[in-house]
This record gives sequence, structure tokens and C-alpha cells, in this order.
Amino acid sequence: MQAIEDVTRRWIGRNEALDRLGIKTQTLYAYVSRGRIIARPDPADSRRSLYDAEDIDRLRRGEAPALRPVVAPDRAGGRGEADIVSSLSVVADGRLFYRGLDAVQLSQQATLEEVAGRLWGLRDAQLFTGIKPRLDGVIGVSIRARTFAILSRRAEEDVTSRACDAETLGQQAACILNETIDAASGPGPRLHFHQRLARAWKTIDRDSHMIRRALVLAADDELDPAILAVRAAVGGGAPLAGAALAGITTLVGSTIVQDLTDASAWVVEARRGPVEASRRRLQDIGSLPGFTAAAATPDATRAAALLSAADLPADLLAVLRAGEDIGGGQATFAMALAIIARRLELPRQGAADLFMLGRLTGLLGHALDQATNGSPIRARLRYVGPEPGAN
Repeated sequence: MQAIEDVTRRWIGRNEALDRLGIKTQTLYAYVSRGRIIARPDPADSRRSLYDAEDIDRLRRGEAPALRPVVAPDRAGGRGEADIVSSLSVVADGRLFYRGLDAVQLSQQATLEEVAGRLWGLRDAQLFTGIKPRLDGVIGVSIRARTFAILSRRAEEDVTSRACDAETLGQQAACILNETIDAASGPGPRLHFHQRLARAWKTIDRDSHMIRRALVLAADDELDPAILAVRAAVGGGAPLAGAALAGITTLVGSTIVQDLTDASAWVVEARRGPVEASRRRLQDIGSLPGFTAAAATPDATRAAALLSAADLPADLLAVLRAGEDIGGGQATFAMALAIIARRLELPRQGAADLFMLGRLTGLLGHALDQATNGSPIRARLRYVGPEPGAN
């Protein structure tokens, strides 16, 4: 990312920033998410953020700082780094914000459709209204296979993102997400996305809110290889679906999906005897899947929010308590999804499917953002192979 010289830049804490500007915390986070104020982790406490005093003073004078990366790294321009400018999400004080709004707060009431509109920068309340199901369905045993098929088909059908205006791209994104949910849930009434999935999984209506919360909380995250893949594909001219396919295939090979697989298997194993299984696992392996000692992270915050609304039965609650007490950590978002999948009796890959469908929303948002507002991705390939002409 763009280099930031800490020697010449002054950083202040949140309270001082709020006092100088005379604003509320949410407004400060919105300024950060829009790139109007640079923020960085506090070197003395990574759970807190520091804010660029120069940006704040310029805002006080009514001057708009130039758009820049929302989080300034301690060092930049190092090997393997890329320069990405995004207006979707930002982490501040251990919480994840979708365009300035707390993701956990959004998950309490918002649908995935509403979050899609926010992440995509489209405030049209009728974004998905009137989109009819396609009659030529896709074939695939798993939801993952059907998702790949939908994105591949759309990538072949749609033109390059460079040939479309913002409105057309928004309509494309809505159709892509709608077709993917249809492929996952099968034919039926045009309900909200979480209700369609609940119907397909035979989840009772009063429990469908857990699917809705999981989808919303999974929608986006900090920069990861999947986001980079999407933005690089769009930057090269790929259609939205092609970029989303690049992101999804990267996502399913990521550590988070492996963590989901491990956590899901662990819940099944530990459910039969949580305390004994946890002690045995710690003795043999040294750690429990789905639990971490890290505190005040967006991952842990989202996990706690999802689990607090789950109304867990005693056996699943015992798995959580054993992991926290014996493992000495707290549940990760992967564990929370695994627990929810078992609570709702979803198929074996249910946790991973929930995560993938939720993240597709954010990946489409990054594709739209890159196509309409993104700066060129600057990365350097440094050749370290044999000298040219060497035998």
C-alpha cells in the first residue's frame, strides 16, 4: 500500500479525534471507511486505533482530504504487497463496519439483500424486486458445485465490466446473487434469500433468523486473497461473474474454509462427550479447532453475536463451554458457523455453504467497487529465476 511516513505524521486517539471534530463515534468510523481520515492500529494496543491529526484538522477547516487507503500499515511497499483502495469495509476498535455501519448491529435486523445494497453502494430498495428465476437450471450435487456453475455460465454470457456503466453492473450483480441463491435453494416462492435457504434446508420459520444473521456477518471481511483475486480480475476486464468466480475458487481453498471444515468435524466428535474429547484432543494435538485466545477481534465479535442469538441445546452449549474452559480460548466465527449448522441440522457442508453464499455478496461488492471507483492495482513482480540465456 501507499507508504505513510510516521515521522512527519501525527496520530491521536479516538476521544481526542471526536472532541476536535465534535462528532459521534459512528461518524468518525464513516469518515475512515470513506478514506477521509487515515487510521492505523495503535502500536501500544492493537485493539485500538489512532487517527491522522492532519486529516482531522483539514476536516475542521472544511477541506476534504484526498481519498487514500483506509488503514495505514506500519510499513508498505514490501515484498508481495499490493496497493488496494476500497470503500466497502473497515476494522476499527475490534469491530467490522460495512460502509460505516457495525456489521454486528446490521445482523440484528438486516437481510442479506439490504446488506448487498449497502456494500454495493446502491440504495435502491427494489434492487432485487422483479428478478425472476431462470428456467434453465444448473446441475450439481453440492451447493458449491452449483455456485461454480452459475458463475461460470454468467461469466460466459456477460460482457466485460469495462463496457458497462454503474447501473448496469449493479443489475448484473443482483441477478448473479439471485441466481446463485436460487441454485442453492431450488425452485419456490420469491422470498428473502435466507427464507429460500431455510425452506430448502427444511428449517422452521422461527429459526430462519439464524441463517439471515450468519449470511450478513459473513458478507465481507478485511483484505484477503479472495478479495485481491476479485479486484485483480475486474481490473483486467473480467465480467463481474468471472471476477466473483475467481474470488470464490480462491475462497474455498483458504484457511477459513479449512477452519470451517475442521470446526464442523470437531462439533460432531465433541458432541458425544465434550469434556473428555477436549482433554484428549489437547493432550494429543495441543489445541482445539475453532477456538482462539485472541480477544476483541472482528472474528470473535461476530462469533459472539451469532451464538448469542442461537438458543443452543444443552449438548451444543456443552461443546462451547468445554472449548472455552479447557482450551482457554473463545469461539471463532468458523466455530460459530459450525455450531449454527448443527443447531439447524444443515447438511454436512452447511457451515461452509453459509459462509460462501454470504461472502459472495461482499466479493460482488468488491468487483463493483473496483469497476466503478477502484484505482489501478499496483503490484510488482520481482524475478528471481536463472539469468536470461543461462544453461
